[in-house]
Amino acid sequence: MIVISKLSKSYKIANNTFTALKDLDLTIGRGDIFGIIGFSGAGKSTLVRCINRLEEPDSGSIVIGDTVVTDLNQKQLRQARQKIGMIFQEFNLLEAKTVFDNIAFPLKVAGHDKAHIQKRVLEVLDMVHLSDKVNAYPSQLSGGQKQRVGIARALANEPDVLLCDEATSALDPQTTYSILELLQEINIKLKLTIVLITHELDVLQHICNNVAVIEQGRIVETGTVDKFFLNPESDTARRFVNIIEYYRQRRHVIEGVGAGI
Repeated sequence: MIVISKLSKSYKIANNTFTALKDLDLTIGRGDIFGIIGFSGAGKSTLVRCINRLEEPDSGSIVIGDTVVTDLNQKQLRQARQKIGMIFQEFNLLEAKTVFDNIAFPLKVAGHDKAHIQKRVLEVLDMVHLSDKVNAYPSQLSGGQKQRVGIARALANEPDVLLCDEATSALDPQTTYSILELLQEINIKLKLTIVLITHELDVLQHICNNVAVIEQGRIVETGTVDKFFLNPESDTARRFVNIIEYYRQRRHVIEGVGAGI
């Protein structure tokens, strides 16, 4: 479904050049829930923003389905983006607009008529279990509800791919799990390919089938989530797994002290 080949991206910072992605290769299967994990500065967000060309790659190619995204002109790219939904960490809702208007926005940009917009907004609101919030404003919503509106907006144009850039990082654990359950439900119902950028191991364990590990702008390991946890190969994967083990042991010690052991 998504094939990324030799992708590179650099930034000019003062008199220096920072290379965020270096000849990166990655393949993501159709209908998968695919996690991309790495530490801060590894290139995760740059990668996901290059997939829909919110960031312009310096070189390399990105193919989604039958479309070579990196070959599209601006008009073609605007049309292609209708089939690439994106969810952001900070929700990015229009505070002065109602839930209905936030979700309707990409449909209006795509040129749909009022009847279609009305029907589709109500459909996706039902899908994210927020039908009762159609006339609410973002300031009246909880963080989890705001993210559900963000998901509904991303689904409005019936995308084939859903990109999630640290979509649960601003949420508490209970709300995080409810959002992950919703994404899993959407994946099953719509056969949608979901790409999750994250540094949260719980997100990988809870929802992802496969994972890629990014380190200094390169993919250094790919495989199933089970393999990631049971047999990590890269330094980054081993560091993540060691962090889990450290906190697991620390929790056992604290619980033992609390029990008077």
